[in-house]
Amino acid sequence: MLVCMKPLSQQVCLVTGGTRGIGRAIAKMLLLEGAAVAICGQRQESVDRAVAALAAETAGKVKGKAADVRNHEQVAELFRFVDAEFGALDVLVNNAGIGIFRHVRDLSLDEWKATLETNLYGAFYCSREALFRFATGSAGYIVNISSMAGANAFAGGTAYNASKFGLTGFTEAMLQDVRSENVRVSTIMPGSVATEFSGRPSAEGANWKIWPEDVANVVRFLLQMPERTVVSRI
Repeated sequence: MLVCMKPLSQQVCLVTGGTRGIGRAIAKMLLLEGAAVAICGQRQESVDRAVAALAAETAGKVKGKAADVRNHEQVAELFRFVDAEFGALDVLVNNAGIGIFRHVRDLSLDEWKATLETNLYGAFYCSREALFRFATGSAGYIVNISSMAGANAFAGGTAYNASKFGLTGFTEAMLQDVRSENVRVSTIMPGSVATEFSGRPSAEGANWKIWPEDVANVVRFLLQMPERTVVSRI
């Protein structure tokens, strides 16, 4: 029997990498829609600053904890934090990611490992924890923020392309695993976004890039779709 998702205003959402850029915009959108939101980032100071700013901007219920998604135990601690603060989880947005762009010959072993572990392993660790919680019988939604780099390779993108191609496959296979369990899974694949992700100021090239708020609006669209629908990729 289908268990319907609660209105967004009654849901608890976790956004990884929620201190800046796309993750920050998604967290703000969710708070403005009335959801309770947890965010994480690698440093507690930046998490605390983001939580304070988001609370001031939205008057919503937002909590945060430092967690490196490459570390499974830190991910487990993050989800225990969400359990303690909110008592439930309805939506996971896997947004945490890094990009290191070099000729394959110049890419260090540590850079390769960090990219794969952040962009792919982290999504697996977080999704697995979320699915244990969704298994209690309530509906759930996992949204993975990927990239057009998950479909289109480019020079200098060996590590990043590998991680995002992997994330696309992981997301769509996970959808097949859980679609009969009242859990929906989608991947969003933006092109160039006006953030500091690439190491350049966010305003540079902003006249042609999409904005973090545009990605947040796509997340809203997915979460407000009827329960009978499954959107695998945008």
